[in-house]
Amino acid sequence: MAMTNAVRIGTRDSELAVWQAKNVAHQIEKKGHKTELVYVKSEGDLDLTTPLTEMGGKGVFTKALDDALLENRIDLAVHSYKDLPTENPLPLKVSAVLERDDPRDSLVAPKGIEFLDDEDFAAVIATSSNRRKAQWLHRYPNHNITNIRGNVNTRLQKVHENNWDGAIFAAAGLNRINLDHHISMYLDWMLPAPAQGAMAVMIRNDDAKMEEISSPLNHAVTALCTGIERELLNEMEAGCSAPVGAYAWIDGTNLTLQAAALTTDGTLQYDIELISSVDKAKGLGRKAARNLLEQGADKLVEEMKSR
Repeated sequence: MAMTNAVRIGTRDSELAVWQAKNVAHQIEKKGHKTELVYVKSEGDLDLTTPLTEMGGKGVFTKALDDALLENRIDLAVHSYKDLPTENPLPLKVSAVLERDDPRDSLVAPKGIEFLDDEDFAAVIATSSNRRKAQWLHRYPNHNITNIRGNVNTRLQKVHENNWDGAIFAAAGLNRINLDHHISMYLDWMLPAPAQGAMAVMIRNDDAKMEEISSPLNHAVTALCTGIERELLNEMEAGCSAPVGAYAWIDGTNLTLQAAALTTDGTLQYDIELISSVDKAKGLGRKAARNLLEQGADKLVEEMKSR
């Protein structure tokens, strides 16, 4: 049954966030419901200079939408799933995880990627992510990392205006708003953030109507894989700004999870790969996290907490 009132979909106002919200709106409208977008500014959008890690991680992008939900100014919120903290004490829940786009990271290098072949070249690479920084420095220890903030369009502009050798972007974000022609190479070796490339719909716990409307958007395979990646992050108590990468995928009847935890300077890296049958995969992320912690990654987590 279609609603008389439009479903109020909360979103940040960046081009990528609006694309994601419109994607969800279109799917809801196909079910016969009216929708309207409600734009919400987050602290992370207003402060474009302070590094994310000093602002409390990516949760700064989600708090304003949480508040809008709790104050009933919107009916549901659309997030990049990787931005959602794994612990949520609020009376809110994820009602749907949409089918995942490309999970990989990518390099935008306006002057070309030839510098990667020169082991002595001290390149300057831009990223605000500890995970990307750590994995990049582990592979290219003589490179320098510079902080970069802003939405996708702002960061692309900064890369072209500054004399940097490259910047790291989530491929999904560039693909969604038709900016993937800027991609110089896909970083197949870099483990993505847990749930990278997936979108999540958040609703109030007690809103049965919104659950009925939004839950059909859930993609079971994506929800399973990203759920396992996020449980690893949760078990490590690392938070979404920590240098932890994880990717789970299904091949036939098996699910494979690859994960890595690093020091922020990239000098130490702990890796794990676990395989399970799909029907027994629940809990695999927690098992992998405990393995990484036993290897020595517990020191990395303490390093993050002491900052």
